[in-house]
Amino acid sequence: MKVQFKMKMNKRLYIRDPEDTELGRKILKQSIELIYKLGFESFTFKKLAEDIGSTEAGIYRYFENKHKLLIYITAWYFGWLTYQINYQTNNIKYPKDKLRKIIRLLTFPVEDDKQTSYIDEGLLHPVIVAEGSKAYLTKQVEKNNKQRFFQPYKDLCTLIGEVILECNPKYKYPISLASTIVEVAHFQNFFMHNLSSLTDFSKNDKVTEIVEFLNDLVFSSIDKD
Repeated sequence: MKVQFKMKMNKRLYIRDPEDTELGRKILKQSIELIYKLGFESFTFKKLAEDIGSTEAGIYRYFENKHKLLIYITAWYFGWLTYQINYQTNNIKYPKDKLRKIIRLLTFPVEDDKQTSYIDEGLLHPVIVAEGSKAYLTKQVEKNNKQRFFQPYKDLCTLIGEVILECNPKYKYPISLASTIVEVAHFQNFFMHNLSSLTDFSKNDKVTEIVEFLNDLVFSSIDKD
């Protein structure tokens, strides 16, 4: 029997749960593909409606606006990633090995998870790398934060922070380092392919270079205390 992964999402992010209907799941699937293809700025509900053979009104029955949709897929990704980290590090005995595994999971390209037929994680990962920060770098961030829109990201950083403290219980900045790992993994990847003068890596380099950089950055910081 095929098992489907389903995460409980913040109800304030949507008007109607998109995972409950065929149209809703199609909205999620095709919006990721369109944002990947066009970029978030050029993405519109009109273009999405044309792409899925629906109407703008039909999409607005699920999401208030495209920014809420972006927050939704970003939150979904971080929730899915937290699940993957828990699953793939469950049997790792040593904390430093666990942290190295987490760094690899955050940095390497993602393969499509067959447990989620309506979400292509292989496309969602580069969307998050390029567009994810736009979910919270807004004037509305304080209001959105009070509504717990970013809780999956916080949960991910809390999980990574706990592993950091397993490595060194005296380390003073576990959450700051955790969020830095996530952001550096994303931005160095983006810079490598788009703004190479802001990084030591070029698009011809392998992503393992970023992993090595993060390992050096993280363990130099943890081990110095």
